[in-house]
Amino acid sequence: MADERRGLVFGVESVLDRIGGWLSWVWLGLIAVIVIAVLLRFVFGIGRIELEELQWHLYAVGFLFGIVGCASRDRHVRVDVIREHLSGRSRDWIDLYGVLLFQLPLVILVLWSALPFVAESFEVGEKSASAGGLPYRWILKAVLPISFALLGVASLARLVELGHRLFGSGADPEGPDRNPPSSPIE
Repeated sequence: MADERRGLVFGVESVLDRIGGWLSWVWLGLIAVIVIAVLLRFVFGIGRIELEELQWHLYAVGFLFGIVGCASRDRHVRVDVIREHLSGRSRDWIDLYGVLLFQLPLVILVLWSALPFVAESFEVGEKSASAGGLPYRWILKAVLPISFALLGVASLARLVELGHRLFGSGADPEGPDRNPPSSPIE
């Protein structure tokens, strides 16, 4: 049973890593759009609203899926002033309560709120209010529930892993340090 749980967690992390790898190219695209927009504006005196909007859209996609990657690999930013002095087991308990009391309720709230938001945008064929802006605004809005659904999957996988470490037959009383810092600065 433990191997099945670990296999499930590993499988989820593997899929999320692949999605994150594909979407990491968004950042290169964002840089290219910014460079083109700056060149057009300051060298040729041409301002393009669609490039401005595309920058915002690419940033939103990168940020929303970046959250999923951070949660999947437990690489999110923490205030470690207290946490770094706790045992691995205590950190696991804090993570368990954090996922159950904050992360999963946030995922549910965002999904509950965002799905009608996207559906309405799709139904009305929403596009940019700016002249020359981007069409199909619903595509960008759809990124919100998709990314939070993936965050929910990552959260559930994290709960399985924490549950195994805290309650499993082979639970380590100190709990393994999943991501030990690679330098004293982290």
